[in-house]
This record gives sequence, C-alpha cells and structure tokens, in this order.
Amino acid sequence: MEQVNVHSQREAAPRTPWVVGVSGASGTPYAAAVLRGLLDAGESVDLVVSRASRLTLLDETGIAFRDAHWREDLATWLARGADGKPGTFEVDVARVRHWSAGDLGAGPSSGSYPVKGMLIVPASTACVAGVALGLSKDLLQRAASVTLKERRRLVVAVRETPLNGQTLKHLVALDEAGAVVLPASPAFYAGATHIQDLVDFVAGRVLDAAGVPHSLYRRWEGELGGGAPKVERSRDLGGGSRPSG
Repeated sequence: MEQVNVHSQREAAPRTPWVVGVSGASGTPYAAAVLRGLLDAGESVDLVVSRASRLTLLDETGIAFRDAHWREDLATWLARGADGKPGTFEVDVARVRHWSAGDLGAGPSSGSYPVKGMLIVPASTACVAGVALGLSKDLLQRAASVTLKERRRLVVAVRETPLNGQTLKHLVALDEAGAVVLPASPAFYAGATHIQDLVDFVAGRVLDAAGVPHSLYRRWEGELGGGAPKVERSRDLGGGSRPSG
C-alpha cells in the first residue's frame, strides 16, 4: 500500500517545464540539440517557435512546422542530424507542449505559470532587441520578459555576426537584467570530428548555463592535446605529421 501511495504522489507532482523559444536566426540544429538534451535529462519543455523561425527551419531542413501537426513535425525535426540526415536520433516528444507564437494568453505569458526558466536558441538580433526593450510583440518575447521579471534563469544564445553597436547595447542590457548571454560559438578543444559535435558543444553550453546535466561534449580537464585528432608520421611529408583520417 505504501508503494502505491508513493507512486501516486510522484504522478501528482506538478509539471514545471523549461520554456524553449526558437527565433528566426540561422541555427535550427542548435535548437534541436538543446531540445534533445532537455528531453534526455528527463525535463519537460514548453516550446514556442516564432513565425520567422519557421521560415528558417524550412530553409535549413525542408521541414514545415505546422501548428495543427506540430507533434509530428517536431519529431521529424529532432530526429534529423546536423548534417541533414533524417532518422539520426530517436526522440520521444511526449513531454513537450507547444504554444503558438501568437497566443499571448498562453501559460508562459504569465508569471504565475510555473516554469524553471527559458532558453532562447537561436536568438536573432531582432529577438534580442525585442526582449531587451520589453516589447512583448509575440509569445516568445513576452515569455522572456516574464522570465526576467520573475528572476528566473534566461539564457539567450545569440546567433549573428558581425554584431553592430546597437545589438551590443541590447546584449549588455540583457546581461544587466540577469540573463545569460551565450553566443552560439563552437569550440574545438572538445575534439570535434563532425558537424554534430560542433552543434552539440553549443547546445551543451546552453544546458550548462541552465544547470541541466548532459554528456554532449568532452569537458576540459586541464590536459593539452586531449581533443586533437590522432596523427601519423609520413615519410612523404618529410617526417611531418598529418591527420590520420
């Protein structure tokens, strides 16, 4: 009887998701990797896909994200590798709830709606400006403003280059408001050998900033050369070295 009661209590635990906002910047593989990482960690997700990001997703993957078929489209998107290969990952999207970007009456638009925080991946400069200025023109921006006012964790993975002075001011404003400004900037010390490795590094750093455990990349352990590709000696190169692959 006691085991049944404990099981019932666990089922009755309130759902407290991470809000993930996907804006119109290039970098939809980053968003997919973050979503997979959250789900792999057992987290629940409230997803907001902006109208502009749907055009980017269609351009970068060929996937049309439709409100009426969002679960099917999301599963297809998250199963795709960063190299465009379909069916690379197996993903269960049962813990994802989708909110339309135009639904300003959605749960994440209110501070009384319980969430752990919000991750904007990728964040366009237009999105950065809207959040920094508190415009709340759509649900993504409104949810971000709510996250800041409630003093919850907000991670903004800006994806743009070069950055002009106005955007830099907006990023400073977000930092001063308590957000984590995280440029989508891959590193190479983790031993990347595939485009997915570079994408996963950025996604892993986003999850690090959110405090979500993952194993998406090899962490720095204080030893030089740990991420370098193996090399072999070559007589043809006069005793020099070259990558083995």
